[in-house]
Amino acid sequence: MADFTRRHLLATGSAAAALGLIGARPSFSQSTVDFAGKTVEWWMPFSEGGGSDVWARFFAPYLSKYLPGKPNIVVRNVPGGGSITGSNEFVARARPDGLAILGTSGSTQFPFLLGDPRVRYDYAKLIPVLVSPTGGVCYLPSKFEVKSAADLGKLKDQELVYGSQGATSLDLVPMLAFRLLGLNVRHVFGMKGRGDGRLAFERGEATIDYQTSSAYLTNVVPLVEAGTAVPIFSWGVLDAQGNVARDPTFPDLPHFVEAYEMLHGSKPSGVEYDAYLAFFGSGFAAQKPCMLPEGTPDDIIATYRKAFADAVADPELQKAKTEILGDYDQAVGADVQRLYEVATSISPDARSWVRDFLAKEHSVRF
Repeated sequence: MADFTRRHLLATGSAAAALGLIGARPSFSQSTVDFAGKTVEWWMPFSEGGGSDVWARFFAPYLSKYLPGKPNIVVRNVPGGGSITGSNEFVARARPDGLAILGTSGSTQFPFLLGDPRVRYDYAKLIPVLVSPTGGVCYLPSKFEVKSAADLGKLKDQELVYGSQGATSLDLVPMLAFRLLGLNVRHVFGMKGRGDGRLAFERGEATIDYQTSSAYLTNVVPLVEAGTAVPIFSWGVLDAQGNVARDPTFPDLPHFVEAYEMLHGSKPSGVEYDAYLAFFGSGFAAQKPCMLPEGTPDDIIATYRKAFADAVADPELQKAKTEILGDYDQAVGADVQRLYEVATSISPDARSWVRDFLAKEHSVRF
């Protein structure tokens, strides 16, 4: 297990820490908060039908059920700029009255972590009320005869090929992971989605791949059962204390940190690992946060946190969640702030390192 919270957050010196936001907010009376007859806009900086949009629309009726007054929840799609446009618009226009919330994803968090000059939103100033994780599994062709992460040394002289959506996309996480492991991987950009990467793997054009949990279960498990693919590790999850732990969907698979230890005999460390942890947290372990705008009163914050906690515990949501949320614990209540912080913070040294790496190795301009 990696002591992510202590080491990572102490290293960040983030604005969040300076503002004293780390740790759960205290509970306040919600008796004066009433949204009866009102409409809450759930801002979504993505187009309709994508994973984040589906996530918001899944939660919306349950959130309405548990907010006082049962307001109408309307998802407002504001796509553009790789989700930067809608997020910028939210922080510029949303009032702190509980009638506007923002849902983002790893593709929104990454530009913030990288210091993209187009970004006008600051996660340290937004107030989380829900954080939803996801997971994924990295796998290889069986022809390499690698049966576990301990065997990855067999590939030291082998060039692997990975079908990537782009150097600053969510595929930055496997890019950093493969580098830490010492694998020689050529990243072929231009994939429109992870589905394209899997198809390239099936055609033999890609020789290492990962899929998110749902896609892995649906599309890769049959390859494993047919003997053509071998799972090596999952990305893992962050527990309530911010430590890297095994993915509950794949409890028999080592997570990445364990895979590193199996290969190298010691735990990963250093600025490259700090960079990996920041983007892993943002891209997987806390991929989708829902937030209130800066300045929202404490009673409204408490109301939303209770509503999401009640929604997550709703038997109907629990029965219906697998296809949308998987088996992952949703961070609500007292757990939400800690997980949010570790997933939206990066140390200055780690940010500088990853920007230099992307600029030199992949000609990314900032």
